[in-house]
Amino acid sequence: MSDPVSVEPSAAHLTSTSEQGSFCSARCTCGWRGPARRARSLARDDATGHETEAGRA
Repeated sequence: MSDPVSVEPSAAHLTSTSEQGSFCSARCTCGWRGPARRARSLARDDATGHETEAGRA
């Protein structure tokens, strides 16, 4: 199951989360992938952090 995370979507950075077994990770359309996390909230925080950093570039 994937949960859209983007609050202010940009053309290059649309993030979502994906689950594999008991782990969840954030992914972005730019190819970035966050670490596997047991807590969905941490994966969503990773995605938000990536979008924030990408917005600064």
